[in-house]
Amino acid sequence: METPKLMSLLRHTAEGRRTKMGGRGIFRMLKLFPMLTSGCKMVALLGRPSKRSLLSDKATTITLFGYRKGRVSLAIQEDPMSPPTFLIELPMLTSSLHKEMASGLVKIALESETRTQKKKLIEEYLWAVYCNGRKSGYSIRRKQISDDEGHVMQILRGVSMGAGVLPCDKETKEGEMTYLRARFERVVGSKDSEALYMINPDGAGGPELSIFLVRVNGGGNC
Repeated sequence: METPKLMSLLRHTAEGRRTKMGGRGIFRMLKLFPMLTSGCKMVALLGRPSKRSLLSDKATTITLFGYRKGRVSLAIQEDPMSPPTFLIELPMLTSSLHKEMASGLVKIALESETRTQKKKLIEEYLWAVYCNGRKSGYSIRRKQISDDEGHVMQILRGVSMGAGVLPCDKETKEGEMTYLRARFERVVGSKDSEALYMINPDGAGGPELSIFLVRVNGGGNC
């Protein structure tokens, strides 16, 4: 069950950022996914910023990636060139997330229940994961990046935003590796909550994808 703190954050977002979506923005790139079935080629890249532009850009980089038939991972980076500051495999299939994205609006909430607040919010390990208000399960933040995850980060090094299928070195029963990367506005509510809102490349409409991180006390409601 969602906590009052999480519900308050989601409600504030809905009221403060309600706007017509109109099917615009990076989610329209997802319409290409059914056609990307051969060649394992990277497609639909929207830009490779220079190092100079990265230094002046304060937006956070977030990548959602995973094999078509496998689970989806979420990586948060200060910029496309830096290692992830937060990396987690979500308890949901990549195909399920693509279906949610097809609806035009996705809210992913990660809630950590803890008895101490000595850690930074993104340093918490155990997270309950919600997608569009429905609980998907629990995930543990990665302490170390896997070979597959490192491969994705290396290929996308310097890519500011885009969506498509990544080049692959081997065949797998889980299908091709798909990805979506975008720049996000980061809003820190407190030491226990923050939100990240996707910045649409065409500057139109509101955020099609929002991600929330919330920490609640272990003795509180859950």
